[in-house]
Amino acid sequence: MDIDTFWNVIEAARAGAASTDAPFDEVLVNQLADRPRQEILEYAERFDEVHDALYRWDVWAAAYLIGGGCSDDSFMDFRAGVIALGRQWYDRVAAEPDSLAEHPDVVQAAGFHDEVLFYEDVKYAASGAFERITGEADAFYEAWRGFQRADQENAHGVGLGEDFDFDDDSETSRRLPRLAALILGSNR
Repeated sequence: MDIDTFWNVIEAARAGAASTDAPFDEVLVNQLADRPRQEILEYAERFDEVHDALYRWDVWAAAYLIGGGCSDDSFMDFRAGVIALGRQWYDRVAAEPDSLAEHPDVVQAAGFHDEVLFYEDVKYAASGAFERITGEADAFYEAWRGFQRADQENAHGVGLGEDFDFDDDSETSRRLPRLAALILGSNR
């Protein structure tokens, strides 16, 4: 599955969720379960690539601001949530995490430290689709081990960028000015 097909799957699930009011992750699992197992594994591979590409300090700082804190696990959920927003928002966040200050859900939740955009279940769509197809909870993980080549397991690493103290409001405001103004400004 190439990256365009991956994003087409995400966009189709977003459209399906919007038209049925079903949760995005459930629609995504349903759509993946209609695909051959090989494609589900390829989807998971692309998901890991785009998920890993957001593993940066500036994106983590945005998650920290929005959530009023952000653990390692929560940061995984946040990155999954950014993917669930679709390609356009993903590309914006990847280029400039501060652009999240313009996202309607972030604007609405500003100051409440709501875990808006933190979407854990999106991470498990491929395994959920495999379980639906096979009836076995561990079927995906067994197939995944066979699918991954040893040289692929850590091939998607990216640089984290420059670390900084997320609790330093002035540094956070310098690095993420719009998001800091939206969130920190509403907490003062």
